Amino acid sequence: MKMNKKIALMLFAGAMSLSSQLWAGDDLAIIQAASDRHVQVADIQGLKDGTAITLTGTLIKHLNQEHYEFNDGTGLILLEIDHDIWKASGIQVGDKVRAVGEVDTHRYKPTDVEVVKIEKLTQ
Repeated sequence: MKMNKKIALMLFAGAMSLSSQLWAGDDLAIIQAASDRHVQVADIQGLKDGTAITLTGTLIKHLNQEHYEFNDGTGLILLEIDHDIWKASGIQVGDKVRAVGEVDTHRYKPTDVEVVKIEKLTQ
């Protein structure tokens, strides 16, 4: 019985590791696709869901949990930045940033951008 639990635990751990690698691969694909697709907030409404993009502008304020208001001078949009990405970036509200992510359209709420990479720009 103990051996079956160990095997099950090892299989679960292996599956989780593979899942993490697949997510990291997805993020890398987004980063590569967005490298030559620099857009402005004003242009995002015309883009399809899942379009990889790069934005440059300022984080205006932290709204809640993983949501931040972003402004590039052409408009405002909500950025969804996972806690682990936020913590690793060293960015604070008010900083000028380059954000890479995917357009995320919704049926009943405004379009936002799910960020996979963000970096602080020097003024």
